[in-house]
Amino acid sequence: MEVGLTLGLKNQEGTLKLSLMDCGCYVKDISIKLDGGASWLYQGMIDAFEEQIGSAVENAITKNLGEGILKLDLFLQSLPKEIPVDDDASINVTFVDNPSLSNSSVGFDINGLFTARKKIPIPMYYYENTLPSVLCTEPTKMLGISLDEAVFNSASALYYDAKFMQWIVDKIPDQSLLNTAGWRFIVPQLYKKYPNDDMNMNLSLSSPPILRISEHNLDATVYADLIIDVLEADQVIPVACISLVIRGSGSVGIAGNNLVGSVKLNDFSMSLKWSNIGNLRMYLIQPLMWTLIQTVFVPHANAHLAKGFPLPIIHGFTVQNAEIIFSRSKITVCGDVAFRESLSIK
Repeated sequence: MEVGLTLGLKNQEGTLKLSLMDCGCYVKDISIKLDGGASWLYQGMIDAFEEQIGSAVENAITKNLGEGILKLDLFLQSLPKEIPVDDDASINVTFVDNPSLSNSSVGFDINGLFTARKKIPIPMYYYENTLPSVLCTEPTKMLGISLDEAVFNSASALYYDAKFMQWIVDKIPDQSLLNTAGWRFIVPQLYKKYPNDDMNMNLSLSSPPILRISEHNLDATVYADLIIDVLEADQVIPVACISLVIRGSGSVGIAGNNLVGSVKLNDFSMSLKWSNIGNLRMYLIQPLMWTLIQTVFVPHANAHLAKGFPLPIIHGFTVQNAEIIFSRSKITVCGDVAFRESLSIK
C-alpha cells in the first residue's frame, strides 16, 4: 500500500493553519486468509471481491487521514498566544511569517517578546531576521530554539516600567554598615550630623538594564541611583545620592522547560549625584559599594534569575539533553524532547 499526503502550513493571524491539499491511497495488493470448517467457501467469495475490498480500504484510509489532519489543525489553532511568566509578565508566542522548510526540519518564528499582563506600555524591540536562525552543533537534536537579545531586553524594559527594579535595603550581612557609626571614618560629616542613627539604602534603576549577547558572553550594563537614607525618629532623611554604572556578565542554563540564569559583577563606576552633607570622598566609599553590590544586590538579582522564564514548548513535552550556544546577538537552545504527559489529541 502507498499513501501520499500534500499539506499546507501557513501563518494565519499569529496561529498556524494546517490544510490538506491532496491525499491519496493506493492498495497494490491485499491478502486475506481464512481458517475454519467453511473457510474454503468464504475464501472464494473474498477472492472474488478482492478488488472491491482494496477500494474500500483506500477510501477508509483517505477519509481517516482527512479527519486526522482536521483534528491536528484544530490543535495547532488552539495553541496559546502567550505563556505566563508570573503575575506581571507573559511571553508573546504568536507566530510571525510563514514556516520555513528544509530537507530535515520545519522552522517557526514567534514574536517571543515579554508583554505586561496588566498592559503597561513598554518600548518595542525589533530585530533583523537572518537565516539560518537556529544553528545546532549536532544535527541529530530534535529541537532548536533561538532567542534574540531583543527578548531579554523586552523583559528588562517590562520589569523596569512595572517598578520592579527598585528596592530598599535595610538588612545586609554586615549590619553595622547600616548605621552612621559604621561610616564615621569614611564620611565623618555624616556621623557628626546624625550620630549612631540607623540607615537604609534606596536603590532604583535609572533605566532598563541593557543586555548584549556575543559569541562567548552575555554582558549586562545597569544604570542605578543609590540614595543613602538616615532614619531619625519617625523620619526618613535622604542625605546623598550616588550614581552607579554596574557592568556584569551572565550565564544561562536549563531547568526543566525554563531558561534560568545568574550574573556576576565585573566592575562598576560611581559618581556623586547630589549631597546634603557636603562633598564625599568617592574613593573611600568605593570599597563599601563593592561589598554592597557583591553581598546584597547580586544575590538578590540571582534569586530572581534562578526562577527563569518558560521556553516556548508545547504543553506535554519536556526538553532533555539541552545544549546552549552563544552567537552574535542570540542564544540558541538545542536539545531533544520527550513526552512529559499524554497530549489530549485522539
